[in-house]
Amino acid sequence: MQVEKVAHLARLSLKEEEKQQLGEQLNNILNFVQQLQEVNTEGVEPFLPSFEETPMREDEQAKDFEPELILRQAPEAEPSFFVVPRVVEY
Repeated sequence: MQVEKVAHLARLSLKEEEKQQLGEQLNNILNFVQQLQEVNTEGVEPFLPSFEETPMREDEQAKDFEPELILRQAPEAEPSFFVVPRVVEY
């Protein structure tokens, strides 16, 4: 697996030592998945939840927050919203 490709898809810029570390972590994950695939699951029933419909609850306002207080904590904000980097290229 190419670490550069994964980093590009995740919009990450990595230093060389970070690429090495991420490569090792990805290999560990893939090796673990391979181990799981080798487990004999013959005769094991898949887990299926026993409820027939999704339990619902009423929406309740938990706590009032002041928008100004929250926006002050953002790296970049306009008067009433967060400013985020563009991720869609035209």
